[in-house]
Amino acid sequence: MQKEKRRLITLHHCPGLTIKALQNLLMKDPTLERLYTMTPSDIASYFTTTQKQAQSIYHHIHNNNVSQLLSIYKEQSIVPLTIWDKDYPALLKEIYDPPVVLYTKGNQHLLKTRMLGIVGARLMSSYGKHSLNKLIPPLVKEKFTIVSGLAKGVDISAHQLTMEKGGNTIAVLGSGFFQIYPKEHLSYAEKIASHQLLLSEYPPYTPPTRWNFPQRNRIISGLSEGVIIIEAKEKSGSLITADQAMEQGREVFAVPGSILSETSKGTNALIQQGAKLVTSHHDILEELRSREMIKINK
Repeated sequence: MQKEKRRLITLHHCPGLTIKALQNLLMKDPTLERLYTMTPSDIASYFTTTQKQAQSIYHHIHNNNVSQLLSIYKEQSIVPLTIWDKDYPALLKEIYDPPVVLYTKGNQHLLKTRMLGIVGARLMSSYGKHSLNKLIPPLVKEKFTIVSGLAKGVDISAHQLTMEKGGNTIAVLGSGFFQIYPKEHLSYAEKIASHQLLLSEYPPYTPPTRWNFPQRNRIISGLSEGVIIIEAKEKSGSLITADQAMEQGREVFAVPGSILSETSKGTNALIQQGAKLVTSHHDILEELRSREMIKINK
């Protein structure tokens, strides 16, 4: 592994170092070579960070042996992918704040396929289940890889149904691979890691926190040509994913629902705001084709 990549992975494990701070370090020192020659005071001054954070960075990069971690990851078939690697997904690289390191486990080739995100309510109704059963099989037939977040409800059902229909799926985690959340989905995570792809921007020992999941959602949308919202309450993580998809220039598709249903308030509001109303997979394919034609004609 080249030196630059090892430096980045080492730094990526530094406690308390935010994504924004890490991106700032890379902007000023793209190979991170200079960083390794600096004193804590130099780090604080050059990278405009606090003395406390500078001390933490200095201590971490000079006292941690990344080789041991990488050896453990290799034993567990975990492959780190940095933003410099040729296999890093092209669409994800286009977003405002792409992860500088992704940890992968499984079929990394899926990152080169056409992807669609599917997210929705954790308390999925029978209507949500019927909607998935209507949309996923034909999308699998069209060779789309389904991306979701392994959460309860719509997410895990999307992964399951995709695999049942012989399709491909990617699960994007809000924690590290050694801290699967929710715990009751560990067996699904293991199955996806064996036959599909598990993905996380968090180092494998990272526990889940409430802040990780909104961050995780930008990866689901960032990987995908569009995101399908099946069911969502007025305030939910699915709507955060939809907002991020719009900011990233991705298509947002929403399945309409009853005006009497709490889990349709969010999707109906999205449609009012301009999301594509979806009644079948044809609506999704037509919108993606139109978008492709616009790109070609520019």
